[in-house]
Amino acid sequence: MTDSLSAASKAVADAVAVIEAATTHLARQCETNGKISVAQLDQHQVLAYDLAHATSALEGCRVMLDYAEKGEYESMLARAFIADAIWDLGSRIIGRESEWGVSLHDLFDAFSFVEAHRSPEFLESIADQLTTQGTGPTHLGDEFDLVRETFHRFAEDKIRPVAEHIHRTNGDIPESIISGLAEIGGFGLSVPEEYEGFAQGGEQDYLAMVIATEELAWGSLGVGGSLITRPEILTRAIVTGGTEEQKKRWLPLIASGELMAGIMATEPDYGSDVASINVAATPTEGGYIINGVKTWATFAGRANAIMLLARTDPDRSAGHRGLSVFVVDKEPRPGHEFTFTQDAGGKMEGRAIDTIGYRGMHSYEVSFQDWFVPKENLIGGEAGLGRGFYLQMEGFENGRLQTAARAVGLMQAAFESALAYCQDRSVFGQSVFDYQLSKVKLARMAFLIQTGRQFSIAVARMMGEGQGALEASMVKAYVCRAAEWVTREAMQLHGGMGYAEEYAVSRYFVDARVLSIFEGADETLCLRVIARRLAERALA
Repeated sequence: MTDSLSAASKAVADAVAVIEAATTHLARQCETNGKISVAQLDQHQVLAYDLAHATSALEGCRVMLDYAEKGEYESMLARAFIADAIWDLGSRIIGRESEWGVSLHDLFDAFSFVEAHRSPEFLESIADQLTTQGTGPTHLGDEFDLVRETFHRFAEDKIRPVAEHIHRTNGDIPESIISGLAEIGGFGLSVPEEYEGFAQGGEQDYLAMVIATEELAWGSLGVGGSLITRPEILTRAIVTGGTEEQKKRWLPLIASGELMAGIMATEPDYGSDVASINVAATPTEGGYIINGVKTWATFAGRANAIMLLARTDPDRSAGHRGLSVFVVDKEPRPGHEFTFTQDAGGKMEGRAIDTIGYRGMHSYEVSFQDWFVPKENLIGGEAGLGRGFYLQMEGFENGRLQTAARAVGLMQAAFESALAYCQDRSVFGQSVFDYQLSKVKLARMAFLIQTGRQFSIAVARMMGEGQGALEASMVKAYVCRAAEWVTREAMQLHGGMGYAEEYAVSRYFVDARVLSIFEGADETLCLRVIARRLAERALA
């Protein structure tokens, strides 16, 4: 194993050198007056996008090198992933070497490692251990094993029995799930202890959140996996920028589950370009008047508090510095539409947007007409004016990490379903599992899942130390794309039954498709966040 890991480490080092050279090449082409020009970067979008994904995979390789030290099976999963990532890097470079500014020959020394660990024989040797080893141990210790067990049991007992019905009928999340999740502390994981939550500060809070999110998503992405994300985003904004009075007012209610949050940032004409939003908050006596339309406001119907990002500075040139965040109180309303009015004439209307998957929480388009919000609902009070973008991003960065954890949970569910079906089903007189192609697919699922899990854990630890913002974007970008492949192949291994509504795997497939869209669309995340920051780092 030592020799194999040494070869893996050398292969990763070679790939990193190629990535660094390509990043420097991109930075030089996009430099204007000593800074990275977004306009210039947009002239190289294909390279920037591929580089962002390849770099994200290489970050996963670094994490898996550490994981490989924990045992032989762990080493096998790590080596298989590393070979897969380097193969992917090579496939992106071939035919575009001049664009990348590197030569495929720069990876030549890694080819023998890739060949040995992408071979069907090696992947079959992993597959032969899947029934006993699964996707591999996590190695987090007893404390976090208990967290995993608690949320796994809740997902199995409470979420899975209703998940399929909710998906097929586009129904609402039962109140019993919300109250049950509150009882086991799901909504208080990020709320500090002094405000009746469970957060103590540091990496343990982030790790617990990642584990809980993964297990809830294993139960159902739409019913469980996202249920604690909306309160999490609002919690981060309040903890970071709220006044002491606001913390005492809202945080205990979030922790208890009494305050269920919806998030309103996106607008019909502005998706990932948050800084350009139009919804206006105009000062008036005692507060602000809200006008405009928000879209993709998940859980806006059931929520009794909305985190609203609005423009408080009418000067459009202020950009993101003209935005502020409000907590908009409302009554919870089940179903697919709502209308509320105020005595002074304000009106709030919402309608659910039907989607192919990710059902249960419902995403709404919501219009505000002269809707009054008291000044004490501006997060941070007067000091919060113009800080909305930063407070929103505080929650979104953690939301990206959570999305990666959701993807891992969904992949785990799909993998387990595929493995069980392959073992039970026979085709042409032979178990589906015993075919080489089935084994290779299942083995790839296993190492992609464990890499996503270990990568998420590593980023959680970084964020616990006040770092990891870029890595949170990387893990989100990489793992969410991986989830599309895993759920597709899990569905394919079911054959015709995978396309039938009889098996949950079809739900996993359509649910996975949203992962690369929400919490930062894949293309925007890669071009505007990952590639841009990599280029800036190379320029520095």
